[in-house]
Amino acid sequence: MSNKPWLKHYPAEISPNLDYEEISLQQMLKNTAEKYPEKIAIHFNGKELTYRELYESALRFAGYLKMIGIEKGDRVAIMLPNTPQSFISFYGILFAGGIVVQTNPMYTEREIAFQMKDSGAKTIIALDILYPRIMKVKKETDLKHIIVAKIKEYLPFPKNVVYPFIQKKQYGISVKVEHRGDTHLFSNIMKGPMMDDPLIKVNFKEDIAILQYTGGTTGFPKGVMLTHQNLASNTRMCVEWLYKLKEGEEVILGALPLFHVYGMTTVMILSIMQGNKVVLIPKPTPDLLLKTIQSQRPTVFPGAPTMYIGLINYPDIEKYDLSSIDSCISGSAPLPVEVQNKFEQLTGGKLVEGYGLTETSPVTHANLLWDGKRVKGSIGIPWPDTDAEIRSLETDEPLPPGEVGELVIRGPQVMKGYWNRPEETKQTLKDGWLYTGDMGYMDEEGYFYIVDRKKDMIIASGFNIYPREIEEVFYEHPAVQEVVVVGVPDPYRGETVKAFIVLKEGAKATEEEFNEFARKHLAAYKVPRLYEFRDELPKTTVGKILRRQLVEEEKKKQQQLEEKKA
Repeated sequence: MSNKPWLKHYPAEISPNLDYEEISLQQMLKNTAEKYPEKIAIHFNGKELTYRELYESALRFAGYLKMIGIEKGDRVAIMLPNTPQSFISFYGILFAGGIVVQTNPMYTEREIAFQMKDSGAKTIIALDILYPRIMKVKKETDLKHIIVAKIKEYLPFPKNVVYPFIQKKQYGISVKVEHRGDTHLFSNIMKGPMMDDPLIKVNFKEDIAILQYTGGTTGFPKGVMLTHQNLASNTRMCVEWLYKLKEGEEVILGALPLFHVYGMTTVMILSIMQGNKVVLIPKPTPDLLLKTIQSQRPTVFPGAPTMYIGLINYPDIEKYDLSSIDSCISGSAPLPVEVQNKFEQLTGGKLVEGYGLTETSPVTHANLLWDGKRVKGSIGIPWPDTDAEIRSLETDEPLPPGEVGELVIRGPQVMKGYWNRPEETKQTLKDGWLYTGDMGYMDEEGYFYIVDRKKDMIIASGFNIYPREIEEVFYEHPAVQEVVVVGVPDPYRGETVKAFIVLKEGAKATEEEFNEFARKHLAAYKVPRLYEFRDELPKTTVGKILRRQLVEEEKKKQQQLEEKKA
């Protein structure tokens, strides 16, 4: 225990070493559907699906995929918000032997094209309003089939009749698509025959279930190869950590996007593993979250700090009964202590901070929820079967408690590697250890703290944003000579994106112009909220831009503002 001091904090209910059933993710759904056939699996805007209906729908979908030529190992993209179709597609792809490529529905044409080309996806499932966006880039990719889903398909009457009009008003478009050629309607597929379980043999430890895209130090997205073992073991760890969960009795609030690895594991896979009900929310605004919590009485609420911040600052929050909430693990960004305290007061439940990466399926550390020591400002202690060390950047040797170095992690949830990127895989995975790029330290008690990111990643509202990607876009603007993008403190989003721009001599451009330009090429959450025009940027003697200096300047400005307010 000397090299794992955190184990002494484990309550009796949590075992440091777990037994893992070597069953695939799709087999989990089959097992749960056989055990709880009539239990509600999904609640979506008043419409509900039982586990039997979900399982049968997934088999229908799998059969159709096989009919249009999907074979074992083929990549199939899902570009959906939190809807029943996202569950059905996910498990249907796996039943057909495919690899799921999770794709953010907010992606622009440029981002869609890159991810489809990089993954080699042959088929994509997307909402009808995204169809025109995909069609514009289809020729650049290997996409052969587009499966179109509609929100109204899983809405009860009369919402299913009214929704298309709401959608047209909201997005300004109405897409009409026919089921023919390489375009397929999800609703038609669900009317088709249900195939038997194809019983495709799965190598639990080696076969890739998901390609989950993330950014890297270069800013170019990388496909993280997550196996059935990676995702199943991390979900099993989650169940162990939340040891008070009652199988088949919990209601999980599905507010985290399922296309994000954190939502995929703690909402979708966790619910299937335990036979719990998920209440899906495609757009988690504070008022909708509060209404849903009051009406659906969820007990588990995995979320991001921005969600909890939005709730505790909602003007009429005292009108809502939030007492059903029992346990919450916050991820994707640092959780402010005052937010944790206020949320626990309002709900009577427990909210703790966790830590993880896409490369770890995603969770590796968390604070204890019910019994044991919780340390404010700490990411907590490693989960079962998860080893962690702080290593020196110079010597790569483990550092003693209190010294800052790079956090490295080992465990069954650590990725297989990066898709088609052997060199970057070698740099990140060494002798079974994952080098996170995050700088931190461990205290004498075995609690871990993150102090900075070696990478320049920005986390805004739980989304990972990579400065280089945004800079590349701005360098395409004819007026830009130099640009650097940094994350600056933001009380609501955690961090927000700021661009420092040096214009070419004689060139003129405004914030509004850059904003409009950025929105054409980047998802909305990546577009800078702040701009600053400068004559020059701080640099080293060899001409490298001093990004960290700009970050420090912003922190000082923030500090001075807070001091003035005080």
